[in-house]
Amino acid sequence: MSNADDSTSVLRSEEVAQVGTVTEEAGSVRARKTVETRHVEEVVGRGVEHADLERTPVLEGDSGEVETLPDGSVSIPVFEEQIVVNKRLVVRERVVLRKHTVYEDQLVQAELRREHVEVTAEGDVMVTDDGVYPPPR
Repeated sequence: MSNADDSTSVLRSEEVAQVGTVTEEAGSVRARKTVETRHVEEVVGRGVEHADLERTPVLEGDSGEVETLPDGSVSIPVFEEQIVVNKRLVVRERVVLRKHTVYEDQLVQAELRREHVEVTAEGDVMVTDDGVYPPPR
């Protein structure tokens, strides 16, 4: 005779693979700006006025008068050109740095274990499978 209290159960387990992705820092990108200095030389012509003294014989009709300043001297202005260099900052380019994600298929391999339960009966015991759990894949 069988009694409901005489039942025994065995748990069967099976490993299941859960394959997904995890975002992980693979590296970094850094933009560094350097400043290059180069020496520039350019020859620029400049004019400088000089006073030249010229002695000439007296021409006919020359009065011989010299205009003088109130203090008795003669002043002749002498000019020279000044070299002027202007520098200004000019934007030459804008550097834009972007990142993007590239998706690719990758083969994932793993060893999975699956337990099987094999029930054997000894003697006159009869075992039936009730089929409650889905069959193994």
